[in-house]
Amino acid sequence: MQVLAIFAHPLDDSLCKRLFDEATNRLSSEGHSVTVIDLYKDGFNPVLSKDEREQYFDGEFIPEELKHYQSELMKADTLLFCFPTWCLGPPAILKGFFDRLMKPGVSFIVLPSGDLAPNLIHIKRVIALVTYGRARPILFWFGDPPRKMMTRYLKWFVSKTAKIHYLPVYNLHKPSELKIEKAIEKVRKAVARKT
Repeated sequence: MQVLAIFAHPLDDSLCKRLFDEATNRLSSEGHSVTVIDLYKDGFNPVLSKDEREQYFDGEFIPEELKHYQSELMKADTLLFCFPTWCLGPPAILKGFFDRLMKPGVSFIVLPSGDLAPNLIHIKRVIALVTYGRARPILFWFGDPPRKMMTRYLKWFVSKTAKIHYLPVYNLHKPSELKIEKAIEKVRKAVARKT
């Protein structure tokens, strides 16, 4: 597999980082090619500029600082995301990654009829490692936006047969070592799956 692993957490000592490292190390040890994008370390600018928005439908227009990300996205057959949930959503830096890269000419194509067609159909697998401070029932009540972003929104852009593996870890405002170990084991099992 050609894995593009996208990490969105500012702290190297976070549980997110432990889960991300577990997943990427496991995939690498199984012989998969893993390319890491650490949005915070890259200093990724999440702001969609006026210029970008004005040229949004020009499939040829990609700002210079996004060309590397676009290239890696087009080479991958597997996407791995790892991020925390803050204020019921992903960190702004990851939302900005989607705002700036999920555009015509990259993630979808605008057909002559005006209809849209997915353009990431080479992606056959998506893994999302997502941490939450709160319990699942309260997130269900709020609609769990990160889950929908990964399992519904993103699914439209990738292969129709793509497998989406959503791995949430809840109740982390006061995590126990047992809960952390269970989360790490869940990640090990998920990334070891062949599909």
